Amino acid sequence: MRSAFVVAIALASAPLAAQTVPQLTLDHRAIAERIVRQMAPEPGEKIVLVAHPGEFEALVPHLRYALVRAGAVDLGVIDGLVSPYPADWDAGLLQKAWGPARDALRGMLRDVDGAVMLPGASPGDAAYAALQELLREGRGRTVHFHWDGGSAPSAQALPGQPLPPSHAVDALYQRALLETDYAAVADRQRRFEGALRGRETRITTPLGTDLRFRIGDRPVNLQNGDASAARARKGTILIDREIELPCGAIRVAPIEETVEGWIAFPPSQWDGRPVEGLKLRFARGQVVEIQVASGREAVEAEMRQGGEGARAFREIAIGFNPLLAVPERQPWVPYYGYGAGVVRLSLGDNSELGGTVKGGYVRWNFFTDATIVVGGTTWVRAGQLVASGS
Repeated sequence: MRSAFVVAIALASAPLAAQTVPQLTLDHRAIAERIVRQMAPEPGEKIVLVAHPGEFEALVPHLRYALVRAGAVDLGVIDGLVSPYPADWDAGLLQKAWGPARDALRGMLRDVDGAVMLPGASPGDAAYAALQELLREGRGRTVHFHWDGGSAPSAQALPGQPLPPSHAVDALYQRALLETDYAAVADRQRRFEGALRGRETRITTPLGTDLRFRIGDRPVNLQNGDASAARARKGTILIDREIELPCGAIRVAPIEETVEGWIAFPPSQWDGRPVEGLKLRFARGQVVEIQVASGREAVEAEMRQGGEGARAFREIAIGFNPLLAVPERQPWVPYYGYGAGVVRLSLGDNSELGGTVKGGYVRWNFFTDATIVVGGTTWVRAGQLVASGS
């Protein structure tokens, strides 16, 4: 992907008459076969797709055929409602109808063994919400093939940098999905999990982040692409049954009382408004001090609206997939920060990770220049994953 990406940049900077940037044709058959391979359906397992109308429709028949070839029972597709909704629709009526639909679907889907959440599907869809409730009961598993988003966009812009065109995003994601060395990613994640146990972790950035914490015996979610039933049966938290493709991150909610120090943010938005020079100080996992150059009102407004959980540290996520790393030219953060060396320091509800913070509020914060030291060993240095820790 790196060489293809550079070619696209070179073409874009050529004279106008020569600007013909090649567009990617997705290999839907290969994508479908990889998803099913990672799901590894056992003979007779019942699998359903949850989709958003108009999103990745060309993939659906290939995915259903691949499931049948693998011996699964194809239950077809459940579509969410097309959104945004027409202006003359009654929003109150839609909200009133959502709960009964979720409850009915929960009963209908109780015996489903697995589902693929396709791009555009989100927890706002009744079927998605019903399946999540079943996952919390220890039933089934889902593949999250969000690609271009769902409840949040998968591609994140860096401050002052535009996102690349959609075909460049597609090219990077397709390569990551099809060419990732899944065994190598899983091995590095397991070694990092082992390092975390019993040791203090410190995260620093050039802007002034300096955060320390311990994870104790908290569960560590390894997003290594294994979406098999065997993996799901070993799961201890909700997201062990929600497997992201492309893959690459580890996620863990530290013991809240051990989280101490500062997070320093690049230019960001809070409550939909710009904020500059923000630093939050944590003591025992809670925000106890706010320093900001401009935008304090916006930060405090979002925290008020988010409730008590908005002032709590949620989780650390660290990317381990080299094929999802931030590109050197025209940089951006691919696929929710699952790329090698990207760090996500989040605020809010961490109950799905085995933490104690509830309330529903979640805020992801991405850092591409962090250094991570675990018990004296450096694993990430200035946004670059160190080969084996040093």
